Amino acid sequence: MTATAFTEASTSRFARIKEGELDLQLHYNDVGEGAETVVMLHGSGPGASGWANFHRNIEPLLNAGYRVILMDCPGWSKSDTIVSVGSRSNLNAQALKGLLDVLDLDRVHIIGNSMGAHSTVAFALEYPERIGKLILMGGGTGGPSAFVPQPTEGIKLIGALYREPTIENLKKMMNVFVFDASGLTDELFQTRLDNILARRDHLENFVKSSTLNPKQFPDFSHRLHEITADTLLVWGREDRFVPMDTGLRLLAGLPKAQLHVFNRCGHWAQWEHAEKFNRMILDFLNH
Repeated sequence: MTATAFTEASTSRFARIKEGELDLQLHYNDVGEGAETVVMLHGSGPGASGWANFHRNIEPLLNAGYRVILMDCPGWSKSDTIVSVGSRSNLNAQALKGLLDVLDLDRVHIIGNSMGAHSTVAFALEYPERIGKLILMGGGTGGPSAFVPQPTEGIKLIGALYREPTIENLKKMMNVFVFDASGLTDELFQTRLDNILARRDHLENFVKSSTLNPKQFPDFSHRLHEITADTLLVWGREDRFVPMDTGLRLLAGLPKAQLHVFNRCGHWAQWEHAEKFNRMILDFLNH
């Protein structure tokens, strides 16, 4: 498949996974046929999906010879819905393990954004033999910020959008999601809202999960030293969802980590600074 040929529809796949207590259908996008595979795990915003989060980052990896898997976590996009009463980080990690088993993939590099970064850390702790290099953006559960009140402004806005999915609440969230909101078009807002409203069961079950267990993403600070994989941390200096000092805590805890901070960047580094981000991750994966 050439870089100009792939689309969301042409790469769309489903897999039935049975892993531990999980028995559900996962949706994923599968692009390329490289000897090494990069898995991308999306964030927790309403209407999120692997494709929506990472569509600006697939082509360079494909051109460099990687296979790319974008997994829609349980409770998002076209994957089955679920109520999480425990750690959603570990739930997503278990789902990823099930998907990799179905795809017969022994070892992968993982790029995780926000919730996806939390899930990547959980996966690395539970299945260290299955990971290559890790890239964590705007998350990874290095503990709460020492400087910014919790929950943060952005997390409050996500909660409001889940409970009242309107175009007004979506715009409020997205306007602090990125540093420069001028690139957010009405078409983008409407597409995202349509995705949100298409799966009200996902919205309802996320709210129910948060009510049953407000701490869906546990703090792994005390276990970060166990992760010995090469890790690239990427943060936006103006991140109003997961503050930058959380990245510093991850840097201190992960033995083989390095940190890159983008100035004039919010919570979506791979979208806001896509060209530089793509060059950086390729250099990191290749060397």
